[in-house]
Amino acid sequence: MEEKSPATMERIQQAALEEFSEKGFLGASLRQIVKNAGVTTGAFYGYFSSKEALFASLVEPHAAALMGRFMEAQTSFAELPEEEQPKHMGEASGDCVDWMVDYICQHREPVKLLLCRAEGTSYQHFVHNMVEIEVEYTLKYMDVLRRLGKDIPDLSSSLCHIIASGMFNGLFEIVVHDMPREQARQYMAQFRSFYTAGWLKLMGQ
Repeated sequence: MEEKSPATMERIQQAALEEFSEKGFLGASLRQIVKNAGVTTGAFYGYFSSKEALFASLVEPHAAALMGRFMEAQTSFAELPEEEQPKHMGEASGDCVDWMVDYICQHREPVKLLLCRAEGTSYQHFVHNMVEIEVEYTLKYMDVLRRLGKDIPDLSSSLCHIIASGMFNGLFEIVVHDMPREQARQYMAQFRSFYTAGWLKLMGQ
C-alpha cells in the first residue's frame, strides 16, 4: 500500500474547504475537490472513505472543542453545592462564551462549515444539540432555586428552547458576519447582559 503523504492530505482538505465553503456539503462536488487537489479519485479514497468523511475531518476537531468546552461549563456549574450556585450564576457561562468567541475568531473557516454548510451531514444539528443541553441545565437550575426557597415561576421547556436558540444564534452571528474579534467580544458582553436581565425578569428575581 502506498504511504500516505501529509502534503497530499493537506491539498485535499484545502480544496475541500474551498468547495464546501462555496457550495455547502450537499452542493459540493467530490470530483471537483479531487481535481482541484490535483489527485486521482483512487488516490482520494486512500485518504478518505467518502465526501462526508472528508467534511468530518475538517469540522470534527472544532465541533469537539466547542461542545467540550460548553459541556465543561455546564457540568462544572451543576456540580457546585446547590447553595453556592446562585452567586456563581453567569461566571462559568461568561468564561465559556469568551472562550468560544476567541475560538471562533481563530478558526473561522472550518467553524463556518460546521455552523452554516453542514446540511446533509451528522453535524447539521450541532447548534440544536447545544440548545437542547442548555435547556436541560436551565431547567435543572430552576429546580435548584426552588429547593433553595426561591419563588420561581413555571417556564416551559418550549419557551426555554426559544430563548436558548436566540442566544446561540446570536453567538454564531460572529461566524456568519465575519465579525472582528474585539467587536465580537464587545457585542457578546452586551448580548449576555441583555439575556441575563431577561432571565432574571422571567424568574421574578
